[in-house]
Amino acid sequence: MPEAALADLTGNSRYGLRHFAKAPGADDALALLVELGRGACAATPVEPRFSLTLYGGGDMGRMARSYFSTLGHDVARVIDRNAEALRGDPFWAGVDILHTDDVPVRIKREAQLILCVATAPFKPLEAALIADGWADIVPFYDVAESQRDRHPLSNGWFAPPLDVEDMRQTAAVLGGWDDDISRAHHLQFLAWRLLREEWTFDGVPVTGDDRFFMPEIVARADSLNVFVDAGAHHGKVARKFAVLRGGASHRIIAIEPDPDNLAVLQQELSDIADDITLLPVALSAGEGERVFHAGLGYASQFSATGQDSMRSVTLDSLDLTPDFIKLHLEGAELSALRGGVETIKRHRPVLAITTYHNADGIWRTPAWLMETLDDYRFLMRVHSWCGTGAVVYALPQERASS
Repeated sequence: MPEAALADLTGNSRYGLRHFAKAPGADDALALLVELGRGACAATPVEPRFSLTLYGGGDMGRMARSYFSTLGHDVARVIDRNAEALRGDPFWAGVDILHTDDVPVRIKREAQLILCVATAPFKPLEAALIADGWADIVPFYDVAESQRDRHPLSNGWFAPPLDVEDMRQTAAVLGGWDDDISRAHHLQFLAWRLLREEWTFDGVPVTGDDRFFMPEIVARADSLNVFVDAGAHHGKVARKFAVLRGGASHRIIAIEPDPDNLAVLQQELSDIADDITLLPVALSAGEGERVFHAGLGYASQFSATGQDSMRSVTLDSLDLTPDFIKLHLEGAELSALRGGVETIKRHRPVLAITTYHNADGIWRTPAWLMETLDDYRFLMRVHSWCGTGAVVYALPQERASS
C-alpha cells in the first residue's frame, strides 16, 4: 500500500504534496482512486493582481507575456536566475528583469508571483520561494483559468468531483494501462486536477524532452513512414519526426488551422527535403464552419471567444494512410478521434494524444481508445508538471513486435 502523505512543506501552502515509494499496481491504483474520489479541492482559479510579476523567462514565461498582452495587460517584471541573458533578449524589452537574489523585500511581500515553470515540480519550488520571503505564489495556469471568458487557454482547469459513473470509468482505464508507470502518471494527473495536490512516485520521472517520442515509439521508427501532425503549430514536432527518421524516406502531413501559425510552419519546414503537405483545416467529429479564436499561438482553437470562422473536417475525409498520428488540439482531441475512427482502424497507426486541455482526459479519451481499438497497448506519460503535458499513447501490437 502507498506511504502516508507527507506533511506540507510550509505552513501556508495552497497545495498538498504526497510521495509514494513506487508506482502502484492495479489494486493499489484503485485504492488511491477511491481516496481521490473522497477528497475535496479547496483551491480555485486565481484572479491576476497588478502589477504582473512572473517567475521564469523561458518558453512558458514568454507564452505568459504574450497571453497577458492579448488581454491588454503589461508584465511589470520577470524574476529569473538567468536575468542577465534575458536582459539581452529583445522579446523582454520594456520589462524589468531581476535576478532571484536581487528582488527587494517589498516586492516579495506585496507582489503576486506567477510561476511560469512546468519543467519542475511546483511544490518544492513554492517552498523555496516562501522561505526566500515571497508571500503570494500561484501557478500561471491557475491565473489563466480565471480569464476563460476572454481567452480560451484551458490548461488550468479544475476537475469537478467524480460521480459514480466517473469513478467506474476511471477505474476501468486505470486497469487498462499496459504498465504501472501509466497508472502512476494517471493518478498524478488526477490528483492535481481534482485536488490541486502534487503526487510523485519513485521510479516515475516526469520527462519533457521525449514528449510524443517516448522510447517505445523511437524503437519503432523504421516502421513510421507517414506522420500526421495535427496541431502542428510551428513545426517543432514535425522536425523531430524528420530527425527521428534520419535519411530514410518519409512523409509529413502537417495540419494547422491558425493562419499565423501556418505561415511560420511553412517557413520552418521548408528545408526538410521529404514529402510535406500542409493542410489549413481543423479536425473534428464532423464537417462545417465553426467560430475559431485565431492568433493565440499554441492556444488557437474553436472557441466562442473568437471572431473568425474556421472550416472543420474529419480525419476520415482526408483519405490519409498514416503510420503515426499526433493530436494536440487544445481539447478537441476526442472529437478528432471520433472523426477518424475508420482511418485509425484501417491503417492501425501509432497514436500520441494530448489529454490535459479538458476533463475528457480524466477517462473519456483513454476509454474511447481502449474500447475502440483491438490489440493495442495503451500507455500514459505526463511530460510536465501542474497537471500539464499529459499524453496517451496507443501502440498497435503488430508494430510493438516488429
